[in-house]
Amino acid sequence: MAQEEAQKSADVVVTTEKPMTDKEVTVPSPVLEKEVTPTVASEEKAESEKEEEETVVAEKVIVPSPEELEKKALAEFRELVREALNKREFTSPVPVKEEKPEEKETKGEDKTEEKKEEEKPEAIKLEETEATADTKSEEKTDAVAPAETKSEEKEAVSDTVAEEDGTKTVEAIEESIVSVTPPENTVVSEAEPMEPEEVSIYGVPLLQDERSDVILLKFLRARDFKVKEALTMLKNTVQWRKENKIDELVEAKAGEEASEFEKMVFAHGVDKEGHVVIYSSYGEFQNKELFSDKEKLNKFLNWRIQLQEKCVRALDFSSPDAKSSFVFVSDFRNAPGLGKRALWQLIRRAVKQFEDNYPEFATRELFINVPWWYIPYYKTFGSIITSPRTRSKMVLAGPSKSADAIFKYISPEQVPVKYGGLSKDIPISTEDTVTEAIVKPAAKYTIDLPASDACMLSWELRVLGADVSYGAQFEPTTEGSYAVIVSKNRRIESTDEPVITESFKVGEPGKIVITIVNQTSKKKKVLYRFKTLPISDL
Repeated sequence: MAQEEAQKSADVVVTTEKPMTDKEVTVPSPVLEKEVTPTVASEEKAESEKEEEETVVAEKVIVPSPEELEKKALAEFRELVREALNKREFTSPVPVKEEKPEEKETKGEDKTEEKKEEEKPEAIKLEETEATADTKSEEKTDAVAPAETKSEEKEAVSDTVAEEDGTKTVEAIEESIVSVTPPENTVVSEAEPMEPEEVSIYGVPLLQDERSDVILLKFLRARDFKVKEALTMLKNTVQWRKENKIDELVEAKAGEEASEFEKMVFAHGVDKEGHVVIYSSYGEFQNKELFSDKEKLNKFLNWRIQLQEKCVRALDFSSPDAKSSFVFVSDFRNAPGLGKRALWQLIRRAVKQFEDNYPEFATRELFINVPWWYIPYYKTFGSIITSPRTRSKMVLAGPSKSADAIFKYISPEQVPVKYGGLSKDIPISTEDTVTEAIVKPAAKYTIDLPASDACMLSWELRVLGADVSYGAQFEPTTEGSYAVIVSKNRRIESTDEPVITESFKVGEPGKIVITIVNQTSKKKKVLYRFKTLPISDL
C-alpha cells in the first residue's frame, strides 16, 4: 500500500511539473519574436535606403554629360599649355625624347649616394671600436707595463685611422655638396623672371582668344580627351612646323609645276553643311614626268602642305559651331597600282603628316570610283587598320554609285563636271539651286523654263548615264506667235560633253520647253538649273 501511495504521489508531482515547464518555455518565446522582428525590419529598411542614396550619388558623379567632360578636359589642357608657355617648353625639343638621359643621370646620382651612405657606417664602426678599446684598457689595470704600452700604441694607431677616415668622409661629403650645387649661371637664370613664350599655330596665337580653344579641342578629340597625350601631340606639331618652316612656306611663290599639281588636288565649293570640299585625283599620279624622281615627289609634298595650310588659315575658328573642317573626296579612277611603291610611300607619308599635324580637320572622307577588290578588303580589315572614329567618317563607293555618294553630301551645283556636277561658264553662280528629276525607262520627260519679260535665259543640264535624246524650243504665250527651235533633237552619248550649256534671248513672254526621251530600260537622273537676266544688264 505504501508503495502504491508513493507512486501516486510521484505521478502527481510529475503531472504538476510538466505544465509548469511548458508555460515557462512557451510564454516568453512569442515575446522575444515580437521584440526582434521590428528591429530586423528597421535595419533592412535603413540599409536599403542607404543603398538607394549611394546609387543615386554614384549615378550623379559617374555619369557626367559629354559637354561637362569636354569643358573639364579643355580647362585642364589650357592650364597645361599655359604652364608650358611660361616654362618655354615649346622652343626646346619634345620632353618625351629627353626622359631617357634624365633617368640615367638620376640612376648615377642614386649610386653615388648609396656609396656615400656605405662609407659613413665605416667611420661609425671605427668610433665604436675606439670606445670598446678604451673600456678594455681600463678594466685591465693589473696587467704588466709592456702590455699597457702595446695597448696605448694600438689606441694611438686607431685614433689616427679614425681621424684619417673622418677627414675622408668629410671630404667626400664636401665633394658631393659641391657637385650637387648648381653653377652660378643657372642660379642667376632661376632668379630672373622668364617671359611667357608666344606660339602661333595655323596663324592663331595660343591662349589669346576663343579661336585657340577651337584648335585645342581638335587635339583633345584626336587623343580621346587624354590631356597629357594631347599636350605631347601639340608640342610635336609646333616642333614639326618649325623644322619645316611652315609659316615661310605659306608665303612662298608656287613653282612651275603648280599648274600640273592643281589638277591632282584642288579645293572646290562646299558641302550641304558649308564645309569646304577638297578633291584628290589619284589617276593624275600616273604622270611619269612629274614623279620621275624623289626631288619632284618632295616638291609635290611641299606644295600639298602649302595648299593645306592656306585652306586651314581660311577657315573660321571664331566658335566651336563654325565650319572649321573639310570634306575630302578621293577619286581612285585609274589610280596607280600597288607595284609603284615609291609613289604609295609618298602618299602614306603625306597622309601620316596630315593626321599628326592637322588633327580633326576632316569631317567626312568620300572615296569614289574605288576598285571592286578594295571594298571587300576594307570590310574585312577596316576595323584593324583604322579607328572607329575614323571609320565613322569614311564612305566608300564603286564607279556605279560614286555620283549618288557625292550628291548625298554635296549639292550638284557645287560638284565639278568631272565628278558628275555642273560647270558654270555662263552667268550662273553656285548660289543658283539645281533641280533633280527622274526619267523613267522608255518614257519622255519635259522641263519648262518660264520667261515673263524680255531677258536672256541661260540653263545647264546634265543626264547621268547619257544614252538619251535632247531637244529644246521656245513657246511664246501670246496667240498667233510661232514656236522657235532652240536646239534640234539629238542623241546624247556617253562620249559627248556631259554638261549641256545653252542660252536664248527672249523677246516676249513665254517659256523654254526641254524634251528628254529615254529609250533604254533603265531610269535616268537629270540635273538642271537656269537663270534669267534682264537685257538692260547685258
